[in-house]
Amino acid sequence: MSESINKIVSNISKHFIGKEEVVKHMLIALLAGGHILIEDVPGVGKTTLAKALADSVECEFGRIQLTPDTLPSDITGASIYNSKTMEFDIVKGPIHNRIVLADEINRTSPRTQAALLEAMEEKQVTIDKETFKLPDPFMVIATQNPAEQIGTYPLPEAELDRFMMKVSIGYPDKDMQIQLAKSFLNGELKSPITPVVTSDEIIALKSQVADVIMNDEIIAYALEIVDKTRGLEELEYGLSPRAGLDLLMASKACAFIEGRDFVIPEDVISMAKVALPHRLVLTSKSRIDGETGIKVITRVIEKVKRPR
Repeated sequence: MSESINKIVSNISKHFIGKEEVVKHMLIALLAGGHILIEDVPGVGKTTLAKALADSVECEFGRIQLTPDTLPSDITGASIYNSKTMEFDIVKGPIHNRIVLADEINRTSPRTQAALLEAMEEKQVTIDKETFKLPDPFMVIATQNPAEQIGTYPLPEAELDRFMMKVSIGYPDKDMQIQLAKSFLNGELKSPITPVVTSDEIIALKSQVADVIMNDEIIAYALEIVDKTRGLEELEYGLSPRAGLDLLMASKACAFIEGRDFVIPEDVISMAKVALPHRLVLTSKSRIDGETGIKVITRVIEKVKRPR
């Protein structure tokens, strides 16, 4: 890993104990210009991780606590009448920050969830017919509780497709739990996080990711994995072209994180397992039979010939 990436990972680990792979996935999404969805039970550190990343890279941070009564304007902002000037003023919402945490996204209504679509895809927000460009870098980190929990709304396929990857943190192991407890009791987790890189440095790193070499054979391999999902009887329909583009960019960022300036098949395979499964729409029969997105993608990867 580059010196800047090492500094970020080390800084985050002071407040988010263990789970380095999840941290790497967050950085891959950031450097690839994508967004990330974290699904897990409450209390495993989803919010802590998002805040630690924003503080480490000196990016403006906005947090949206989504609830059933959250309105789209609570996210994007609104045009509010000013009685003194007798004009309407634009009051921007939290989506206008560089790193935005959409906490418990599946606890709010589909109408409010849809307020994120324009920002995530086009990096802009429209308020009262006026369009505002969002800053660079811009990243949405959404968290959600498992769909079977009470009071949740499943995310629509159109929104799931806009998340570059979906990951899970999981429970800490015994040693990690002890280390976390000691840090908590010593007050280390409450200490402020000092930025180790600037937002301009992140932009420079994104430029380096774009320069990572991905030859035609590797591109064809990645897109073949995406194409093989189309027509599978386990799925309602296959992966979108956006999924293929996200896989390519994530693979380049993965190679960069690993300290290489070229992509290898292993980069594509590792990213396919976090960038593709959440986009798959299983048929009712497949769900009853116990199929999951990761099972389907794993079988597809095994069937596609790996380039040397």
